[in-house]
Amino acid sequence: MAGLSPDGGGPTAAVAARPAADVAGAAGRTAPAAPTTPAVAALVGQVYRPVTSLGPGRRLGIWFQGCTLACPGCMSRHTWESTGGRELTVERFSALWRAALADGLDGLTVSGGEPLEQPAALAALLAAADAERRRAGHPADLLVYTGWEPEELAADPATAAALDGADAVITGRYRAGQPTRLAWRGSANQQLTTRTALGRERYAPYLDHRPERPELQVRVSEGEVRVIGVPRPGDLGRIERDLVRRGVTLRETSWRP
Repeated sequence: MAGLSPDGGGPTAAVAARPAADVAGAAGRTAPAAPTTPAVAALVGQVYRPVTSLGPGRRLGIWFQGCTLACPGCMSRHTWESTGGRELTVERFSALWRAALADGLDGLTVSGGEPLEQPAALAALLAAADAERRRAGHPADLLVYTGWEPEELAADPATAAALDGADAVITGRYRAGQPTRLAWRGSANQQLTTRTALGRERYAPYLDHRPERPELQVRVSEGEVRVIGVPRPGDLGRIERDLVRRGVTLRETSWRP
């Protein structure tokens, strides 16, 4: 999620940015057993809903904290450090996801940071998400962003197995010199791959979809401005100029060193 930069959401393709601001008030698989004792916890930087700019429909967004890929031009530099964020247990995540399903949300988007730097936690959250959606009888899809390239995933099947619970995955480093208009991708090298029948049903219309403008969500709260989505070149500058016109002064931004 963002405060102004492609947040692991974004470092790879989703967006999360976080400029400090002076703001007044400012289908086919067997359902796994529900985890009874959360053996692992994810270190996350942000949990938010509804997210409408990183996948189809209204979604629950989870941003993992920590990323050593450090893509040049990443707008989510605040998600790089593994010392920030807070723990999200499987039990707590399951409660949040059940509430999202009860409210009719359409899916879960996991971004970062880099989720594959916490493979056990990612696998546990996806398994819990699958168990809860099956229990609720609600076909909400599971989308994961990762900066890993397809060949890196093929070379490390043990880590790549953490993605087995996803219905769709967006892979590849964010490359500032390869802009794209493809939906939900930050650069032209990034690939949207479907992995299940639900993923194919939900994402097939978007594999080559190029919207005229990407949807961006802008939130102002607790002294921060956060942008959720995948901005195109120039979008963040326009948002910043608009905020200045509205009297919001940014002290620092997550997309500039």
